[in-house]
Amino acid sequence: MAKWEILQGLDRPFQERLHELYSNSLLPMDVRKHLASWIEDQNWYQAVMSPDTSHAYLLFHHLLDQLGSQSNGYSQDSDLLLQHNLRKFCRDIQALFQDNPMQLAGLIYNLLLEERNILNQAQRTQQDHVDTSPKVSKETRQQQEIESRIQELKDMIQKLVKDVYQLSDLQDVFSFRYKTQTPPVKTSSMDSNQAKQQQLLQETLNELDRKRKEVLDTSRALHGRCATLIELLLQELEKWKDQQRKACIGAPLDLHLDQLETWFTAGAKILFQLKQQLKELEDLTHFVSYENDPLKTKLPLQGVTELLQLLLHRAFIVESQPQMLLPVKRPLVLKTGNKFSVQTRLLVRLQDANEPLTVHVTIDKNSPQMKGFRMFNILTSEQKTLTPEKGRSQGLIWDFRCLTLKEQKTSSSGKGCSEGLLIVTEELHIINFTVKYSYQGLNLELKTNSLPVVIISNMNQLSSAWASILWFNLLSSDPQDQQFFSSPPKAPWTVLGLALSWQFSSCTGRSLDQEQLNMLKKKLFVPRTEHSILSVPPFEAPVSFCPSEQEHKKESQLLLSWAAFSKQDSPPGKMPFWTWLDKILDLVHSHLKDIWKDGLIKGFVTRAQALRLLKKKLPGTFLLRFSETSAEGGITCSWVEHQDDDKVVLRSVEPYTKDILQLVPITEIIRNYQLLAEENVPENPLCFLYPGIPRDEAFGPYYREKVDLAKHRKYLSRELIVVSNRQVDDVQSPHPLQQPEVLDIDLDLHPEWEQTEPELPLDLRDLGKDLLTLNMNDIEALKNDELTHDAILLRDDPVLPILSPGDEAPSSVSHFFMDGATTFDFPNY
Repeated sequence: MAKWEILQGLDRPFQERLHELYSNSLLPMDVRKHLASWIEDQNWYQAVMSPDTSHAYLLFHHLLDQLGSQSNGYSQDSDLLLQHNLRKFCRDIQALFQDNPMQLAGLIYNLLLEERNILNQAQRTQQDHVDTSPKVSKETRQQQEIESRIQELKDMIQKLVKDVYQLSDLQDVFSFRYKTQTPPVKTSSMDSNQAKQQQLLQETLNELDRKRKEVLDTSRALHGRCATLIELLLQELEKWKDQQRKACIGAPLDLHLDQLETWFTAGAKILFQLKQQLKELEDLTHFVSYENDPLKTKLPLQGVTELLQLLLHRAFIVESQPQMLLPVKRPLVLKTGNKFSVQTRLLVRLQDANEPLTVHVTIDKNSPQMKGFRMFNILTSEQKTLTPEKGRSQGLIWDFRCLTLKEQKTSSSGKGCSEGLLIVTEELHIINFTVKYSYQGLNLELKTNSLPVVIISNMNQLSSAWASILWFNLLSSDPQDQQFFSSPPKAPWTVLGLALSWQFSSCTGRSLDQEQLNMLKKKLFVPRTEHSILSVPPFEAPVSFCPSEQEHKKESQLLLSWAAFSKQDSPPGKMPFWTWLDKILDLVHSHLKDIWKDGLIKGFVTRAQALRLLKKKLPGTFLLRFSETSAEGGITCSWVEHQDDDKVVLRSVEPYTKDILQLVPITEIIRNYQLLAEENVPENPLCFLYPGIPRDEAFGPYYREKVDLAKHRKYLSRELIVVSNRQVDDVQSPHPLQQPEVLDIDLDLHPEWEQTEPELPLDLRDLGKDLLTLNMNDIEALKNDELTHDAILLRDDPVLPILSPGDEAPSSVSHFFMDGATTFDFPNY
């Protein structure tokens, strides 16, 4: 893009300064606009500063040629004012500067210098008003710079093509004059004619030499600007690769490559065109050459070829990293025998019309020299061919969809040689890709590699393998370091905390807020002995809370080792931190995704924190939090009760795991939950979701629809409800925290019921099987069509025995599961 076009887009104050500049100048503004590219391409500084006036004379005559050709090239219907100004300016400069072209060069140079000052001031003013988002602004500015440089290089290439064509014509003129000059004759008259021919030939040679130097300068400038463009493009590619590594471990990033492909293709086209023009210049020297010929040794052909090779090598990338088809997206973890996909791409979209491109895939081509390092074979097709037709329609993309790995059985690898070596989930492997590329006589073998993958043999290893992928892509400075886990670095909390949040946002649709991250931070970095006495302030900060610079610096000094993250037990449970967190991730993804996305789960809250949050709320206020000790990942409801002596008691239900939630949704459990009071009257203590949302308002959208009774003619509908007896929780204010006691379920019948079989009242005998809900122990009775009193219970049964003061109260909950429909839960007596 010419600088004049940028000036035309400036704000009004700067436009007025530009008009004022040219209103007092001999050079009309419309002439400046019409010859913008040519004027800006000339070296006016050299014409002004050089003691030799030849360059000024040269520019003067070239300007006259430009003015003459432009004014004569318009038809009668064209812009008459522009024609007039072109011709008038041509006459004016001939009259004023014919004998002193350096003065004209100084005039134009000063105008361009003032233009640059106006442009710089405008850019500084724009920078002062730029948005407070420096990262976005910087990226936008760099993208604009790339677009501007590409357009500028395209214009320069067009000019170079024209100059090379003119140089070729001039060389033909010189060759003709040289071959047709009159042979030397001794007569005086002939000497004069010969001298004129010699003078004309010398002038032609001088012009040829000058033109060659001009073309050489232009080609060198093109080479330098192409190098700058390639540097900018490679910086953008490195940013994309860094984003891809983060996206592989859950970061929400846009990884589209269309813009990069457009830029890389444009850059490669410019380099191929420049390479072609330099070859033509090199060919010209084969026909005409002379002493100190600038085209003999100074052409940047080798440098342009090296730039082109660098661009092509870096343009071959892995667009989609290896990934199996799993319910949760976890790329870079592969299992032997399972199919996986991977996709490569060449960002330079240039392919010979008759040249198919074939990519070959291998694994661990340069494997590390480690004893016991496992080796693998790719069982399915190891190559993919792209025809020119597909390349034109879809781009140069090779999509491998059904690759499979099998371990090589050797004496130096396998389970028997694991002593002192990396475990399977810490062993990193790299998949390699090669393609032979040919275009316009340039032949290259392009290579690229995937990010390191972990190869497992059992799906039980998936969680540990993903922890390795997470740690590597967070902390490795070398994306191809296969021995990273020989000495894994520690992770600063500022980096690790963000990555843990990505795990939730990628598989559940909602990231962790600052409160939840704070709890995880304390779980990781607070010593075991402090967990029971840690004073944690209530979480009153908003989700958008941002730590101060001092707090951020302090957090960056918190470092976690790889062993503490994935191997050592993390209090208060008896399992590694990552194992515990990954179980919760799986639980949320499988059964709690909707209410997690809506922010109804408080989540990572300790029992002590739950007490502090709830004790000042209305009775019946509850929250949902993840269990800190459940090995399978669990979620529990916690609420407080205010006793008569003003003590506050925290109550929590035994955590619900996947085994329960796959039968009954957590929303139905909350809706129908029952707690037996002292008078054996069931009530639902879960009334308000923290901080004070009515239960049905919060969870109503997720309740099951009511069953139509007309569809159940033989049996009435039933549902599973949860009933607990009232037990004072061990955690209460102000006593220290202890783990709650888990009560065993007693399924024995009351002894009095085993002696006699009381008859049902007459008005209930005819209800028969329609109103009776069967106990879990009635299988045999069903087979024999026998129904006895110890095989049946009625919900709200009017004949249930009334306990005397000496009888035992209900002690636990018994769940009744029938034929797949929902059932009731009743306490055992």
